[in-house]
Amino acid sequence: MLRRIAELTLRRPRALLALSLIAVLAMGAVGFGAFGKLQAGGFEDPDAPSSRAQSVIEEKFGGEDNLVLLVRPDSGSLESAAVREAGRELTEGLEKEPGISHVSSYWGRGGAALTSEDGTRALVLAHVKGDSTEVADSAKEITDEWSGDRGPLEVRAGGAAALNNDISSQVSADLAVAEAIAVPLTLILLVIAFGSFVAALLPLAIGLIAVLGTFAELYVLGSMTDVSVFSVNLTTALGLGLGIDYGLLIVSRFRERLADGDTVADALRTTVTTAGRTIAFSAATVVAALAALLLFPPFFLRSFAYAGIGVVAIAALAALVVVPALLAVLGHRVNKGRLPWADAVRRPDAPVWGNLARTVMRRPLLTALPVLAVLLLAASPLLGARFGMPDERVLPEDAQSRQVSSALAKDFPGSSADALQIVTTSAVAEDELDGYAARVSRLDGVERVQASTGIYAQGQSSPPGRSEAALGRPDAQLLTVTPDGKAGSDGAQDVVRDIREIPAPGSGEALVGGQDAQLVDTKASIGDRLPAAVGMVVGTTFVLLFLFTGSVVQPLRALLLNTVSLTASIGAMVWIFQDGHLSSFLGFTEMPMDTSMTVLMFCIVFGLSMDYEVFVTSRIKELHDAGAGNTDAVTRGLSRTGRIVTMAAGLLAVSFFAFGTSEISFLQMFGLGSGLAILIDAVAVRGVLVPAAMRLLGRGAWYAPRLLRRLHAKVGLEESAPAAKPEREPEQAAAERTHAGV
Repeated sequence: MLRRIAELTLRRPRALLALSLIAVLAMGAVGFGAFGKLQAGGFEDPDAPSSRAQSVIEEKFGGEDNLVLLVRPDSGSLESAAVREAGRELTEGLEKEPGISHVSSYWGRGGAALTSEDGTRALVLAHVKGDSTEVADSAKEITDEWSGDRGPLEVRAGGAAALNNDISSQVSADLAVAEAIAVPLTLILLVIAFGSFVAALLPLAIGLIAVLGTFAELYVLGSMTDVSVFSVNLTTALGLGLGIDYGLLIVSRFRERLADGDTVADALRTTVTTAGRTIAFSAATVVAALAALLLFPPFFLRSFAYAGIGVVAIAALAALVVVPALLAVLGHRVNKGRLPWADAVRRPDAPVWGNLARTVMRRPLLTALPVLAVLLLAASPLLGARFGMPDERVLPEDAQSRQVSSALAKDFPGSSADALQIVTTSAVAEDELDGYAARVSRLDGVERVQASTGIYAQGQSSPPGRSEAALGRPDAQLLTVTPDGKAGSDGAQDVVRDIREIPAPGSGEALVGGQDAQLVDTKASIGDRLPAAVGMVVGTTFVLLFLFTGSVVQPLRALLLNTVSLTASIGAMVWIFQDGHLSSFLGFTEMPMDTSMTVLMFCIVFGLSMDYEVFVTSRIKELHDAGAGNTDAVTRGLSRTGRIVTMAAGLLAVSFFAFGTSEISFLQMFGLGSGLAILIDAVAVRGVLVPAAMRLLGRGAWYAPRLLRRLHAKVGLEESAPAAKPEREPEQAAAERTHAGV
């Protein structure tokens, strides 16, 4: 296949480029509409009990309170005539909004229960109806209209709807800043890396095609299923990163062959059949890692699989077809726009990396053990890791919705804004409901329970008022449970689990909803599927690397070393973001690790680490298959790939580190963690641990059982172009190959 692609690009390069241009323009036209198809939210499991509770409450009781207006008089008290009049106008105005299904207010239904402990502030609670996108749009219009200074009142907006809007707006602004930093810096570094303006533009062509093609894919998928708007950000970052990776590999190999005296045609054939094979396997390993995200129920995570798989596949296709056609047209002009240091950059080998590999292989234990010890020390904070979901703490302290959430926790301990909701799916007799509510109120961590039969505390009830009576229907009952701890705490999550242990009243279910119930369910849905996702990643990666190398030892070595580097980087993020180190420097509030972003970082970084694994192993195997001994193949292979891997990793790390400028803590964590993991993998793992492991394994590094050797001979892919001549004694090289069964 790769030989046919090479011949096609040599015979019809301009026709291929013309067709590619038409396809790119078409993808751009279609992809432009993707932004109208993508949705906000998607962090919850749609089939979880808390999601089902939200649907039942929406249908039968008008929905949970997801918008909170915190009201403070500019002067005077809540009881002054002017304040009472303005409060009633605010309440009645909200009730008339088309996006609002119900309103509870200090100046209406709710009364004194919606005042602060010191009596200086009041709450207006509302439910914004619709799906995640409709809620986001309506909440923005409503908060813009009703928050701020309103006569004698100062109104601030909070609650889940306002919080999600603030996070989305801040993320969009932060990503614009990150891209404004990363893209120009990447362009400069590409020119420096290639030493030629023309060569530096080719990786950008891959990235542009990948991004536009994936936008078109997201438009199609967004028309059929839920796709998160955040997938756009992964598309641009990963598209640029893979364009750099694949562009560096294929352009560097082409220039290397030209420098060795090959004709343009021969250089292109060798490049496509060697570097092209590496790109194909590299893309397959990244796709395998990202495909695991499809196993998770929240469409926020699945959306990154849609975007990631699309951008990888399109980037690989562009690198294997479009760039070879460009190289066929450019020929030696690929070196146009040369800079003064171009000759040094164009050298096929990097003596520093070759010398490092040679030093490590002389004393593998002495050099590898200190590096391994540092990485394990960095990974140790994972032992105390705690996981949660985004809340107000991910925002900067001056964000309005965060200030409202902080005020609710501190000054409104009895507020129902963060309460749990229990909804029954059938009719419940009054005495049965009374017993159930009393039992729930006696649970540890429960302050009170509000039901249609009254308000309960420690098993004791008071007669129901008008607001309690509204919680009952002939076919369902709604109970509001106010925990005595902070929302999101371990104690609040324990309350959810304890309530679910109590038998439901009536003949149906008692579904528990609310923020803490969503947290419990999301962690459970991700945790339950995590072993299968990890198994899928490990299994497919092992098979792909076996097909690539013909060895069962190489996949195991790669998986082990990648695990070490990945756990070290995630452990460092636990130390920084959960434990609060560097919080004053980076400007965030310490909190548990974001569950979804940690899983996302694992899959993306694992795939990119395998990307570099394939880059290095391909050249080592190429030399080994050509007759070089194990030590010589590793030394020369790292010498030839060390510069490419470090340049690719450095350029991609720049894109991720740019996220560190964000004011959203989970975005900072994702960017800094991914960038750090890539650099650790490129430098510590590829530069030290890989040659040390290869030296310690010796001839066994290429071992495979006889049956698997036969299988690989039938289905494995071998290099289809001649490699460099070995610089080892042929007898030793032959002995090594015989032992390994290669």
